Amino acid sequence: MENHLDYEINKELGECYLFMGDLDKAEDYYRKAASSNGVHPDPYLGLATIAIQRGALDDAYAMYAKAASIQPSDKALAGMAMVLMENGRHEEAYGYFQKALDGNPQNIVALHGFLQEGFQLDRLDEVVARMRVCLELQPDQQAVRFALAGCLATQGCVAEARKELETLLSINPAHAEALELYEELLKR
Repeated sequence: MENHLDYEINKELGECYLFMGDLDKAEDYYRKAASSNGVHPDPYLGLATIAIQRGALDDAYAMYAKAASIQPSDKALAGMAMVLMENGRHEEAYGYFQKALDGNPQNIVALHGFLQEGFQLDRLDEVVARMRVCLELQPDQQAVRFALAGCLATQGCVAEARKELETLLSINPAHAEALELYEELLKR
């Protein structure tokens, strides 16, 4: 029981210091949390965030991988994918984003990365399919709907893109980018 309490306190303090921007203290508390109870991924996710902020991508990847080895999660997998993407390992990053979305189709970080890599690797059909799944689960995701319309327009599916933009504009009539793209697509 005492180890679990130590873990919770240290993890919470790590989160607080990270939020306040004190990376050294956050790191100390996350390391204490990890050593008091190594069966939770959260301290390793916190340590990965710190490593990202310090520009230590290899360390970040190691921490995300450690978190994923304890409990595979969409957050850890998306983090690994982001590091791989940053290092130009697009095919591997795409695969990890895909795994993250398998676990949570609404992980916006993973979906955004998947979109970027989908463009890079010319796999927009797969990206469109993932965005549709996300929108089935949460239809009011304006950013996802706008990105879907952009993908469809890029693929030459202008009528489908306009339909997505019409849906988006019914949710948010003042969405400037959607209005601009809609006007452009009316000319096609």
